[in-house]
Amino acid sequence: MSNGKNLGAEVREMIDQMMVGDEEAASWVKKSRVIDSLVKIPGDASTRRYYRLTSVGRSYILMRMDPFMKDGFDLDFLVVQKHLTLASVEVPAVLDVDPERGFILLEDLGDVTLLRRLQNVSNPDVERHLYERVIDQLVNLQFHASPRQGSKPIDAFKLRFDHEKLMWEMNHTIEHFYKQYLGREIKPHDLKVMEEGLSEICHILANQPVVFTHRDFHSRNVMVMPPEEGTNNDRLVMIDFQDARMGPAQYDLASLLKDSYYQLDEGQIKSLVNYYIARWEGVSQQTLDHTEFFRVFDLMSVQRNFKAIGSFASFMNRRGNPSYLKYIGNTFENIRRTLLKYPEYSELREVLFHYYYF
Repeated sequence: MSNGKNLGAEVREMIDQMMVGDEEAASWVKKSRVIDSLVKIPGDASTRRYYRLTSVGRSYILMRMDPFMKDGFDLDFLVVQKHLTLASVEVPAVLDVDPERGFILLEDLGDVTLLRRLQNVSNPDVERHLYERVIDQLVNLQFHASPRQGSKPIDAFKLRFDHEKLMWEMNHTIEHFYKQYLGREIKPHDLKVMEEGLSEICHILANQPVVFTHRDFHSRNVMVMPPEEGTNNDRLVMIDFQDARMGPAQYDLASLLKDSYYQLDEGQIKSLVNYYIARWEGVSQQTLDHTEFFRVFDLMSVQRNFKAIGSFASFMNRRGNPSYLKYIGNTFENIRRTLLKYPEYSELREVLFHYYYF
């Protein structure tokens, strides 16, 4: 982007109004950019702020956060973005960085998430094609990002979904959803059933082979852009990948197919898991145990969905943000349908749902 000093009075006023409470960002934008327009856009569940700005006919995204890269600390978003770019995974390009002020200027990917694209699809074949392409991207992520890129391994390779981490997420949901949000007092026996059943699931998951995981791979975190010149398919770009760590191959697949925001029926899910298995076997030239893969996929989806419920409740408890509460019902139904397949977890299922429904 070109630098410039002559911002019109209307644009300066617009920047000041848009960035009320963020005067440092307003000053940086006005001093360093030729700005034609500026719009504040909704962010994710984090405390980051986002602005869309246009300059010399091009559009960009300004991400605003706390200052970073002090005392040798590298921002996870930038480190993982570089790693994924080197691995040929589609992520937004980073165009400019101001660490001392906490600004990152990004490629503008538009406003169409996979969720929004799916909501406007009336043809099941188009829906299926979109999911297959996202699964293709996931397989690409797992095979190309799992090897270390460059001379210095990133911190994501030191982190994994071990039993302690997985179980911490389960206890987080028990605390924030059942106790704080619902205000339920859980009987000691029922709490023991919850903790032992969830711990058994987490032990199984923690003992799986690991790959590089996005960690939040759902329909809101894949952007859909128009086809590039000379191509026919939409461009699919992953976002919100900064919390990546090592985990089971089923982790991101469960996040995608047992999504809190978009519901697929069991037949669709089974078919798409089979599609993933075929793609994985084709790339690896190895054969998976399909029955075991599906079992781990199901247990992973229980853990992932239960964790999501805790996150939704904590947004309300800690920030007073109720916007995610509406997804709890669908997410619990995902868990209920999955646990019904496994009689050995019937007591766990009954206790989890007793304190939710009754």
